[in-house]
Amino acid sequence: MKNNIGRCWSCFVCVIISSISIANASETKILKVCYDQWPPMTIFPTHDAPLRGVVIDMLAQVYSAHGYTIEYYEVPLARGLDMVTNGLCDMLPEFLYSKQADNAFVYASEPTFEYPSAFVVRKDDPWHYNGIKSIEGKRIATGQGWDYSSMSLEYQHYLDNPDNADFVEVIAGDDDVVERVLMMIKGERVDLYADNALVLQHVLNRNNLNSALKIVQPGLENKLVEMPIFSNKIPSEKRQRLISIWNEGRRALKGQQEQIILKKYNVMF
Repeated sequence: MKNNIGRCWSCFVCVIISSISIANASETKILKVCYDQWPPMTIFPTHDAPLRGVVIDMLAQVYSAHGYTIEYYEVPLARGLDMVTNGLCDMLPEFLYSKQADNAFVYASEPTFEYPSAFVVRKDDPWHYNGIKSIEGKRIATGQGWDYSSMSLEYQHYLDNPDNADFVEVIAGDDDVVERVLMMIKGERVDLYADNALVLQHVLNRNNLNSALKIVQPGLENKLVEMPIFSNKIPSEKRQRLISIWNEGRRALKGQQEQIILKKYNVMF
C-alpha cells in the first residue's frame, strides 16, 4: 500500500512540474528583429561599442515592457527584407513608407520617426537650399541606388537626369558612404550632400568634422517617414498584437523619453 501511495505521489509531482514547465514555455515571448546598419538610428554593436542605436533602444524599451525577449539579426537591408518576407524575422524596425506596400509585410501605423533632411556644406560656404535652381552648378554627392523621391521628386529627377551627370558624384559602398562623402566635401571634391539630419549630426560628431563642415537647413521639401514592418508569414493575431504594442509604446515615448534616448547618442532635432 505504501508503495502505491509513493508512486501516486511521484506521479502527482511530475504532473505539477510538467504543468509549470508548459506554462513557463507558453509565457516565453520571443521577438525576432532584423535590422541594418544606419547609425545612429540602428547600429551593429561590437565588443568595444555595444550600443545598438536610437531606434533599437526604443524598440527594446517598448517590447521588454510587455515581457518580450528580443533576438537580433544584424544584416544588410535587402537580406532583412527577405527574412521578413519569409517569416524568418517577425519585423524590421525601419523601412521607407510607401502607399504601394509589398504584400509580404504590414506597416505599423506609428512611425519610428519622421526625419527632417538637411544638407552638409563646407563651413565657409554661404549656400542654402532654395529649390532645384539653387543646386544647379553645384557638385552633389549621393550613394549608389539611393532614392530621395519620397522627400523630393524634383531633387531625385535632377540626380537621375543624364544632363546633370557631370555635377553628380555617385559613391558606391555600404557602411562608410556618408563618411567618405563628407571627407570629399571637406577636400572640395564635391560641394554638398543631403541626408537625414540626425545621421549627418552623428557622422560629423564621430569624425570631428564640425570645424570644417556644417549642416544647413531647410533640407528637402518632405520629411523621410520610416515605419516598422511586420511579416505576413506570422499568425495574424500575433502580428496585430505586435503592431498594437509598437503603436502604443511609440506614442508613449514621445516627448521627454524620446529626448533622453536621442541625447544618449548626442543628436537632436
